[in-house]
Amino acid sequence: MKNNIVLIGMPGVGKSTAGVILAKILGYQFIDTDIIIQQQEGKLLRDIISENGIDGFLETEDRIVSTISARHSVIATGGSVVYGSRAMEHLREIGVIVYLSLDYRKLRYRLGNISSRGVVIREGQTLAQLYNERSALYEKYADITIDENGCNIERTVGKILDSIGRDL
Repeated sequence: MKNNIVLIGMPGVGKSTAGVILAKILGYQFIDTDIIIQQQEGKLLRDIISENGIDGFLETEDRIVSTISARHSVIATGGSVVYGSRAMEHLREIGVIVYLSLDYRKLRYRLGNISSRGVVIREGQTLAQLYNERSALYEKYADITIDENGCNIERTVGKILDSIGRDL
């Protein structure tokens, strides 16, 4: 049953910030998949990546996110969740997938130094390449796309609420 809202998108688009506000407005639980991964693995995300490499991290993320059990929750995902087909199929079964979309230039400004943010990016890959690669995946899985350009967090949350009213 689709009674959850799942937020996907690049790091820095405001999935966690919008998610907490949405959960409060709707009276839902808030779940951050990055925190669940850290709790289940007993390690920080950067340590999982350091020890297991990017592919090992992506497998861990796919495995853990594909088992999340939630009802009436807003689920903020890590930006790399779209690489995991099991996780995305599971999230699609339990929730409405909302893609928070932001133009590359604005995203680059928001992110600043990506090395300090823990962005899952392969050696030699640019942020622009990662953005283009992931954007196609976000669009593939999204039930709803929210254009965040020119929006503050309140406007983004308002757009999400206006859109999900038709889908929940």
